[in-house]
Amino acid sequence: MRIDVMGVGFDSLTLNEVVTEALRLISEHRSAYVVTPNPEIVMMCRADENVMDAVQKADLVLPDGIGVVYGAKILGTPLKQKVPGIDFVQALMGELSQTGGRVFLMGSKPGVAEMAAETLRNRYPGLTICGTQDGYFKDDTPVIEVINEAKPDLLFVCLGAPKQELWMQRNASKLKVGIMAGLGGSLDVFAGTVKRAPKLFQKLGLEWFYRLMKEPWRIGRMMQLPKFLFATIRERFRRKR
Repeated sequence: MRIDVMGVGFDSLTLNEVVTEALRLISEHRSAYVVTPNPEIVMMCRADENVMDAVQKADLVLPDGIGVVYGAKILGTPLKQKVPGIDFVQALMGELSQTGGRVFLMGSKPGVAEMAAETLRNRYPGLTICGTQDGYFKDDTPVIEVINEAKPDLLFVCLGAPKQELWMQRNASKLKVGIMAGLGGSLDVFAGTVKRAPKLFQKLGLEWFYRLMKEPWRIGRMMQLPKFLFATIRERFRRKR
């Protein structure tokens, strides 16, 4: 059962439960897909029915950001915890490395996926990085052919929102993968071209603030967080009437 947060249904699971479910989906090998909406993506969904449809039809919808967790609490339907996409795939790759799992990295600028692949090979020696592809392609067909030939258990789709969510929904029936996950800028973090917030910021739910300090030009996008929280407060009062 999913918990509705401003129209988007989130799976209320712990990180361990998410990994267990992801491994089950991989075993079915039906190109299941995972989305990780933060407040900005929730607001995109509310503004665009195509994005909403792509998110709602995902096999797992994970709350990537403390804002979604706060929003759910404000609405009186709390989620178990936030599950950032990067934490999810790190835990999942830890499990896959025990069985020689195969991972394909797609997205970001040319060269970034290859740098991330080197990091992941060192971090997870039992993991097979079976292919890479940058995000600067116009035709899906040849990319899908390369991915299918590589036969990955896990496919990173790092194209940014909402492009990655729409891409996964559009191509799920054509792909032959275990599971794919829309992971935004995760490849840049693994490649070392972008630094993730320190652990203290992560623990306090302030990753968004750290990123804003590092990239102040993102202020326009960051304003979606207070808009989202104000919208949840209005919705809470509306429900009480």
